[in-house]
Amino acid sequence: MTTLPKRPRGRQSAEAEAKYQAEVKAFCETILQITSTLNFKVSSRGWCYILENAGTLTKGEFDTAQKLITECRKSGLLPLDICLEDSAREFSHIEHTDNPNIDTHAGNILYTIGRFVSDYQPISFWDDKPVYIQMMVEKIDLRSLFSDICERFYIPLANARGWSDLNSRAEMMRRFREHEEAGRQCVLLYCGDHDPGGLSISGFLRSNMAELADAVGWSPENLIIDRFGLNYDFIVSNRLSWIENLETGSGQRLDDPKHKDHNKAYVQDYLAKYRARKVEANALVVNPVAGRKLCLDSILRWLGDEDAPAIFEESLAPYRDSLAKSVTGMISDGWEVER
Repeated sequence: MTTLPKRPRGRQSAEAEAKYQAEVKAFCETILQITSTLNFKVSSRGWCYILENAGTLTKGEFDTAQKLITECRKSGLLPLDICLEDSAREFSHIEHTDNPNIDTHAGNILYTIGRFVSDYQPISFWDDKPVYIQMMVEKIDLRSLFSDICERFYIPLANARGWSDLNSRAEMMRRFREHEEAGRQCVLLYCGDHDPGGLSISGFLRSNMAELADAVGWSPENLIIDRFGLNYDFIVSNRLSWIENLETGSGQRLDDPKHKDHNKAYVQDYLAKYRARKVEANALVVNPVAGRKLCLDSILRWLGDEDAPAIFEESLAPYRDSLAKSVTGMISDGWEVER
């Protein structure tokens, strides 16, 4: 079984260094073998959960493993894209050059026109629905895991990491305002860590939207916030792994009596029920089938019909047929390219 490579303390002999490098190579080969079985991307933290599940890591080795994965990506032992990156860090305005073969490019243009026709959507999926749903997740791994499902049901999906950005928060609120004005019940689905903050997130999300109520012209007073995970029963039934502390992002621990929030009711209630331990939302990557079912079941609890996307696609057919006839007619009538 592959284990986490570790250099012994002190000066390394040539033999010890060679042994370490061989272990690093085996470690990378394990990751490459596993990635061929995944149909979604995970972060470096997500890889730690997968490797723990495979018996390669222990919980206490996560930080060291994340650093090693980063080093191996830099050195080329692992592909740079082996880890999911935050799209907010991506470059924009990258130059694009087209195919220099005119006939090939003309074919590409016709294909693009066909795609515009087949993707034509002059009506909304939500027009005949009594609800409107958006989703937020605590970790980028969950955004990757749930993406296909949310796309299929036309549900906007965001990582809560961007919650501090006022523009992103306002955009979400404007979508809720539009649908609430159309008579729909607005629902925010949330999936995050099982820890004191994660279990009390609903109040935090609502109060943060209320701060922008005057600026946006919409109040979250009637918004339903449905925190669908991670919950204790799901953790137990799927044997997700616990972290035996309540360390926060700042490095402090809520289970430490010296922490300023230690004596607050939400922390004390959590400690009484679950002790000083937590489960990070990233843990879902070790059981993607259960994770996606959790997501789908939460959507269907409000939407009801799993066939809703297929029914909606059928309703678009007449519009797309009409558009296809219009485009074909324009081309037949000698349509010219405007430049």
